[in-house]
Amino acid sequence: MWPELPYEKWKDTLDTLHMKVQIIGKVRLAFTPFEPQWANVPLYLTARGLTTSPIESTGPIFQIDVDLLDHQVVIATITGETRRIALSARPVADFYAEFMSNLNGLDIHPNFHPIPDEVPDPIPFAEDTVHSSYDPEWAARFFHVLSQADLILKEHRSHFRGRTSPVHFFWGTFDLANTRYSGRPVTPPPGVGYLERLGGDAEVTCAGFWPGNARYPRAAFYAYTYPKPDGIEEQAPGWSPELGEFALPYDDVRTSASPREAILEFFESTYAAGARLGNWDPGFVVR
Repeated sequence: MWPELPYEKWKDTLDTLHMKVQIIGKVRLAFTPFEPQWANVPLYLTARGLTTSPIESTGPIFQIDVDLLDHQVVIATITGETRRIALSARPVADFYAEFMSNLNGLDIHPNFHPIPDEVPDPIPFAEDTVHSSYDPEWAARFFHVLSQADLILKEHRSHFRGRTSPVHFFWGTFDLANTRYSGRPVTPPPGVGYLERLGGDAEVTCAGFWPGNARYPRAAFYAYTYPKPDGIEEQAPGWSPELGEFALPYDDVRTSASPREAILEFFESTYAAGARLGNWDPGFVVR
């Protein structure tokens, strides 16, 4: 249930998958009305991978699924048409060309910035011949970990009375997350970018799972409070100076006596620290 997921062994597949999923996420972004904290952006877990859920478009209503068991992207419309694009070891540029051709063939014409977001040194999708690795075994293993994390995050979400996001997958940062809201607005710091300005205008705590990247090369469960309360580093175990938030390494979880209990304890203790320092309503949490 909790397989090994060593970043160094599958990082090339991870990076390629990340770029291809960004393309799909940008299609959803292109056709959906903006929601606070970018709630229209994420994808959602299914029994086979990730989905956009149904989307209105220039043509028919459609949905895009990323099948991480059969390793294909499936575009399905309410008119009954289906197009399939293989997830395989080939450049992002080739995948992008085939994917967009299939969308256009269905009279679906998204307009989006064709460059990845929230990654260092982004390469335009149509020019990306760098990311071309894909090992189906590692992609499926990642999906199995996501599936377990999704269920535990949903359990964590169920304990909160206040406003909370669904458990959803952000294709920009490539993480599964659930956000709780205090109900109080925040003025974003001056000089922040467009993403941060629209996404950072509410007081939140967030919990999630992330496969890692070159800066933090290991999978981990994470948690943070925004704005960051002074002294929160001392209030719960697991503070990561590298990330500037709490982190529970995945390897520690999978080898623990009860991974579920370890994850829930991490999420609840870090929430409690942020809520206490931020003077959140104690009635928000139910047991």
